[in-house]
Amino acid sequence: MHICNPTFCSFIFFNSKHSRSCVKTNNSFHERSSGKAKEELELLRKQSNEIDDDLSPYKAIVSVLMLKEGWDVRNVTTIIGLRAYSAKSNILPEQTLGRGLRKMYRSSVEEYVSVVGTNAFMEFVESIQAEGVELERKAMGEGTGPKAPLVVEIDNENTKKDIDALDIEIPVLTPRVYREYKNLADLDIHALGHTKVSYRRFTEEEQREIVFRDITTGEITHTTILDTAGIADYRSVIGYFVQTIMKELRLFSGYDVLYGKMKNFVQHELFAQEVNLEHPNTLRNLSELEATKTIIETFKKAINALTIQDKGDAEIRDTIKLRKTRPFVVKDREYLLPQKSVFNRIIGDSHFELIFAGFLDKCGDIISYAKNYLAVNFKLDYVNADGDISNYYPDFLVKLPSNKIVIVETKGQEDLDVPLKMARLKQWCEDINKAQQKIVFDFVFVDQGGFGKYHCKNFQELFTCFTEYKTAK
Repeated sequence: MHICNPTFCSFIFFNSKHSRSCVKTNNSFHERSSGKAKEELELLRKQSNEIDDDLSPYKAIVSVLMLKEGWDVRNVTTIIGLRAYSAKSNILPEQTLGRGLRKMYRSSVEEYVSVVGTNAFMEFVESIQAEGVELERKAMGEGTGPKAPLVVEIDNENTKKDIDALDIEIPVLTPRVYREYKNLADLDIHALGHTKVSYRRFTEEEQREIVFRDITTGEITHTTILDTAGIADYRSVIGYFVQTIMKELRLFSGYDVLYGKMKNFVQHELFAQEVNLEHPNTLRNLSELEATKTIIETFKKAINALTIQDKGDAEIRDTIKLRKTRPFVVKDREYLLPQKSVFNRIIGDSHFELIFAGFLDKCGDIISYAKNYLAVNFKLDYVNADGDISNYYPDFLVKLPSNKIVIVETKGQEDLDVPLKMARLKQWCEDINKAQQKIVFDFVFVDQGGFGKYHCKNFQELFTCFTEYKTAK
């Protein structure tokens, strides 16, 4: 932190370990201070610079002029601009707002900064929309509730909770499914089982309009420009299809093999007749959505069937302890304040998850439970309905007496992947119980309709009522 203002700086440090005590309160020092005052100022500088550190005992700093001067703290969630902000250069509002636009976490989680200020300051804030910043307006004044982002973290400040007892430890297994890249050479383009595409005739003017669109969104993804002689370069088009497939399947090698397969497929198998790849009419046909969709979906399905393998076993390589989950920010939404969880809040992906969390919190026959947030990073690899390798994050973890943990999946409406996820979860429980005997792992699938029908009084009753996927092969 570099403080250039020659007058004073005020700091208020709020200690996160105590509910109301302030470690440093309203300390004002001149930059030319000496002796003990200078030592105090240097200490305050050090403490403010370390506020982002996980080991910092402080939860918040209220300060004067800190957003104007060079302070590199990232954990800024609220900015209140009360100065005049009348200078035409806009340097001061730029510095002030810039402090809140820095990412707090090195991940893909959405982050928000709340901004309140004078008319001049808010006019500047509005102007940055041209730079790509998204603004969301919230009502203020009497009768409106708080709209700040929510922080989910381990509830260490709750003295009524025994975090050690509530903690849940999950073994991490090595993946069972993987890709065998060398199998790409065995791809048989004559046996892909696709429906052949009609080869249309386009005018010379239509043949020059070569635009490729995403098969799901319709957005333009690739454009090929014909040269002055009107000669189409089919190589760039074949390369585009190969790169698209490799990106979607997360293939890191095999471009040359796939390119050769794709070229032969387009020339001999894609259409109802063999085609001349050099002809502009062929390139125009390839830009049609039907042809694009057939190529990408047919090859993805065939590559998945050929390359995805199951090792047949797994071993423990690590463990996850819930109490070590780092804090993370979520949008303002409904939440539950749990009594039987290490987390300070339970935020569900649906209203049904909140209802189910409330049920778990009242179950007298469980020790603890937790929502399996993305930050926990407990996930299972599985083969989805499209035949691709994907990750599955179960919904809840429930800790029972007698060293037993139950993984719970809740669903309002089933989709095609539910049976595949449940089969993988059942397999994971079998693998983990074979790899260790300290804790017994099991699972249960709870659908919203059944939950409303059975009115279970405790977890054991629920576990007995919901048996779907337990015996499925």
